[in-house]
Amino acid sequence: LPIYGHPVIKTPHLTELANNGVIFESAYCSFPLCAPSRFSMLSGQLASHIGAYDNAAGFSSQTPTFAHYLRVLGYRTCLVGKMHFVGADQLHGFEERLTTDIYPADFGWTPDWDHPGRILEWYHNMIDVLQAGECAASLDLDFDEEVAFQATRKLYSMVREADDRPFCMTVSFAHPHDPYVMTPEYWNRYRADEIDMPAVPPIPLAQMDAHSRRIWESCATDEYEITEQHIRNARHGYYSSISYIDDKVKQLTDALKATGQYDNTIIIFTADHGEMLGERGLWYKMTFWEWAARIPLIVHAPQRFAPRRIATHVSSLDLLPTLVDLATDGQPIAWADQVDGHSLLPLLQGDLTGATDTAFCEYLAEGAVAPCFMIRRGPYKYMYGATDPDLLFDLTRDPHELNNLANQPEFVPTVQAFRAEVAQRWDVPKLHQAILASQRQRRLVSRALMTGKITPWDYQPHEDASRQYVRNNIELWELMRRTRFPAVETPQPLREVKRYVNLPEA
Repeated sequence: LPIYGHPVIKTPHLTELANNGVIFESAYCSFPLCAPSRFSMLSGQLASHIGAYDNAAGFSSQTPTFAHYLRVLGYRTCLVGKMHFVGADQLHGFEERLTTDIYPADFGWTPDWDHPGRILEWYHNMIDVLQAGECAASLDLDFDEEVAFQATRKLYSMVREADDRPFCMTVSFAHPHDPYVMTPEYWNRYRADEIDMPAVPPIPLAQMDAHSRRIWESCATDEYEITEQHIRNARHGYYSSISYIDDKVKQLTDALKATGQYDNTIIIFTADHGEMLGERGLWYKMTFWEWAARIPLIVHAPQRFAPRRIATHVSSLDLLPTLVDLATDGQPIAWADQVDGHSLLPLLQGDLTGATDTAFCEYLAEGAVAPCFMIRRGPYKYMYGATDPDLLFDLTRDPHELNNLANQPEFVPTVQAFRAEVAQRWDVPKLHQAILASQRQRRLVSRALMTGKITPWDYQPHEDASRQYVRNNIELWELMRRTRFPAVETPQPLREVKRYVNLPEA
């Protein structure tokens, strides 16, 4: 995003939102993969604490989410769009859900650490890079158009309904994401010659760290010849999709303004992970490098928080306690479960004294063979893999993460301290066995549930057509009056007119 210094991306609406809001300059996801990151964000807990090991791990119905807490605190909770819930519970505290999901709710995408060299059918591959370009339509565009429409319509509906509770609406788009395709309207906002190439060229395999090499191999990165033009096209498509989302942000904020809710609504913009986009020769996410693990975080509420930029390291884990603090005006509540994040309310108010300045990240899914962890604190980023050599970078001096300090004598105490912290925070051998057991269980259950009659868990949004638009369950002119916004006064009649209901004679 341009608010973080990117020279090419065009996002005028997000930039305006950010310039009047609080920009967190160093926010990290807690897991660089869709579903675990989202479950962790919703629950305020590390994915390893709730069994959210990968994109096919079930999300327990008994795990409290920010939707549960806010609902108890008197909020309407509404979900629109992508969440990638896995399992039979497709609400997780949301009172309403307006769309289905874009990804499956079953166990079909379970990794197999028992056979780490196998490339499973659903793994990322380089086809998306090879085929990047313009399109008239795509699956992701179909989904996001529905998300934007449903969310906008719901904002108008809520101000016309009798329910006067405050609302928390989560609007979740699939873009920006692979495949790197976009309509000409957005593709043509960028010239081909202005698309920048990766800042860090491909790292030779012999010099690549062990985890990156596994991701490189699991994506079959050498299956096709990838040219400079392929890379430029893929980045062009990704940039275009960011501009597409920028326009969707405007669509939503315009609806808030038209309904009189803009100044009374706290708007939070964030993401579940980043995208490598060819940096270091890698694509997609699944690593702790900055391009994959860093996320945007903007909080727009100028009536409450003065615009500022905050350099403190924060995490997507912090979202739940922050939302609860905002709903209670900072009054403490009794947590129903552990909360691994910390409220950002003090930072939003300008109080930096109690900031932890630490972000934790995990990776427990495909492309790994054992648990991997990251700790970001101060200038350092430490990466730990149970089977891999340590990695330590000073991002103040080495923003591209090219100089591993872990083996330099003067940094041995720093590495030892980080390694001891990992051992204290995570029981790595126990977690490893739990992941293997979970994978084996889910692979068996998945095979069983896909045999014979299939009963999917995918969310099916239900709309009662008998109560949509004009129906005879309410008088026509009363319906028109109720559904117009802003409301208008009914004029005084010059005379009384008797109208009859069209029913059979007695």
